[in-house]
Amino acid sequence: MSAKIIDGNAIARLVRAEWRERVRALHEAGVTPGLAVIVVGDNPASHVYVRHKTRACADLGMHSEKHEFRDDAAEHEVVRRIAQLNADARIHGILVQLPLPPHFDARRVLEAIHVEKDVDGFNLYNVGALVAGQTVFPPCTPFGVLCMLEYSRIPIAGQNVVVVGASNIVGKPMAMMLMKRDATVSICHVKTRDLAQYTILADILVVAAGKPDLITAPMVRTGAVVIDVGINRLPDGRLVGDVDFEGVKAKASHITPVPGGVGPMTVTMLLVNTIQAAERHAGLAVRAASDLVPGFA
Repeated sequence: MSAKIIDGNAIARLVRAEWRERVRALHEAGVTPGLAVIVVGDNPASHVYVRHKTRACADLGMHSEKHEFRDDAAEHEVVRRIAQLNADARIHGILVQLPLPPHFDARRVLEAIHVEKDVDGFNLYNVGALVAGQTVFPPCTPFGVLCMLEYSRIPIAGQNVVVVGASNIVGKPMAMMLMKRDATVSICHVKTRDLAQYTILADILVVAAGKPDLITAPMVRTGAVVIDVGINRLPDGRLVGDVDFEGVKAKASHITPVPGGVGPMTVTMLLVNTIQAAERHAGLAVRAASDLVPGFA
C-alpha cells in the first residue's frame, strides 16, 4: 500500500478561502485585522517563518507589522513594546517568534501579551482554559493538525492516538485537544523507554520531537495515520521531518509531507485566531473553533 498524502498547502488554501469572507465582513465594518510579529535576533529560520506569516496576512487583506530587535536587546525593551502593542487598537494579535535568545525569560515575555491578543495561545490563561476545554485561542500547530484530520475525513473519537514529543507548544496541547475529541491519548517523550511499543499501537501517530528519522516503518502500525510536525534541516540543506517518509508512506494509510504538511496549517490557524480577535474587538459574531473543527470546542 502507499499512503494518501495529506496536502497541507491545499487544505490551507481551502481554510483561507472560507475565512477571507470574514475579513471582508470586517472591512465593511471599518476594521482591518492586524497582526504584530516580534522577532529578536538573526535566526534565519525565524525570519523565514515571519515572511510566510506576513505574506499570508497580505493575501487575506490583513494588516501586519514586524518589530525587530537585536540579539543583545534587553528583555524589558521587548516587554515594553508588547505593552505598546497591547494598547494599539489597530493590532488584534501579537506573536513573539520563538526561540528567544538565552538571556530572555520566554515565559515572562509571552505572559506580557494580553490574553485577548494572544493569537499563538501561549498565555497561561489560554493554557489553563485549554485544559478546561474553553480556550480563547487554540494553539496554532495543534489546531492546524485537527483541521487536517477533519478535512481529510479521518475520525478521531475512540481512536488510539500517540503523540511523540511533550513540548508546551505542540505535544501537551495536542494531547489535550485530541482528548477533547474523545481520543485515547498516550504521550511519549525523551525519557520514554522502548518508544516503538507505544507507536505501533497508534491509529493516529503525531510526531513532534525534532529528531530526523526518529520514526521508521517497523514502528508504525499498518494503516495508521501519521502526522509529522517535525522540521529539521540536514547538513546538505534538505528539510525533513521526524518520520522516515519514504519508508513509512508504504505502510501508513495517510501521511503528511515535510515541507508542505503541517507548516502551512500552522500559519493559517494563526490568521484564523487573529481574525477572531478582530471580530471580538469589533463586536461582531465570532465564528467559533467548533465551526471549523466540529467537536473541538
